[in-house]
Amino acid sequence: MKDISIYFSQVPEFESIDNELSSFIEANDSSGFPEIDKAGIAIIHVPEYRNSEMQISDKAKDSFRKQLYRLHRGDAWDFKIYDLGTIQAGEKIEDTYFALSQSISELIKKDVIPVIIGGSQDITMACYSSFENLERTINICAIDHALNVGDPDSPVKANAYVSHLLMQRPCYLFNYANVGMQRPLVAKKEIDLFEKLYFDICRLGEFNQDFKRAEPHLRNADLLTVDFDSIKSTETDNNVYHQPNGFKSDQICQVAKYAGISDKMSCMGIFNVNPSHNSHSASLLAQIIWYFIDGVAQRVGDFPIGSKMNYKKFHVHLDEFEDDLVFYKSEKSGRWWLEVSYKSGEQEKYERHHMVPCDYDDYQRAIENNIPDLWWKTLQKLS
Repeated sequence: MKDISIYFSQVPEFESIDNELSSFIEANDSSGFPEIDKAGIAIIHVPEYRNSEMQISDKAKDSFRKQLYRLHRGDAWDFKIYDLGTIQAGEKIEDTYFALSQSISELIKKDVIPVIIGGSQDITMACYSSFENLERTINICAIDHALNVGDPDSPVKANAYVSHLLMQRPCYLFNYANVGMQRPLVAKKEIDLFEKLYFDICRLGEFNQDFKRAEPHLRNADLLTVDFDSIKSTETDNNVYHQPNGFKSDQICQVAKYAGISDKMSCMGIFNVNPSHNSHSASLLAQIIWYFIDGVAQRVGDFPIGSKMNYKKFHVHLDEFEDDLVFYKSEKSGRWWLEVSYKSGEQEKYERHHMVPCDYDDYQRAIENNIPDLWWKTLQKLS
């Protein structure tokens, strides 16, 4: 493993208290940079805001750590938790991106899941670059009230970076899903672009009606990005955040939990976090992190790659198709997947993407002779 300690500054000292996370986290403090020798979770703070219009104060910069370290360890947390410290802003923003990208790549190689605390939403670019370094095709799920497409000919901004992801060559982005979009805040041309690219949108209203609509998107993602501003401002701090509608505190923690449970999830970022937020916001941020870690602890390892002996297989015939649709149900978790065929010779590239997470309702709709949207969209990207 490359030495990534050069990118980090130390975290404040916290009193170690039995049964609290303060006694379990291996932190980059006066004792030195932790030895990353086992799989686990790594917390990274990246206070980089130069591509954002947020008004930033240095007050309470590490307040989320104080709140996190006071929480209690969950059940079955039999992996290490590292706090690597803070990546300081480089001379240029690209320097910050590079430091974070290199760090994430090295951690993923060691089966350590980075949890990135931003910084503005454009730091997603650095997270994506880490998978480029690994030459791994990925899916991104964004918890966001907006789509943040932007213009590829304009500079990257916190609210305009997705178009820059799409312009990367070679492109390692297979799918992008948004959960929480609010239609009044998004231009129709951005929605049209998502439809043209066969990307996924689960609107906030759909999420509120039925959380199950978001779960397959979370289970399908390699990288999760959470815009802290997508949380309803009355749940955080009305003086800093300004969304009258959005996710409730318990909902965003539930999202984090299900994201952690996903076997594919390799990196999580929480962005547009204003370091001047109040203690209530810091406490919520700490709990989001806690629930993600708790989700990781509850993984059952049932993503269907390789042998599918432990899955129930269902064939569904549709009138319009010669071949049946093939569904798999895990006997471990009861979760469903839909198999989508891909071109021969593309196994290495698409092995992690042709088994698409779905739910029982998708299976029921197929029985009623309705083609699932996720099957159609995935087929277009595999073709």
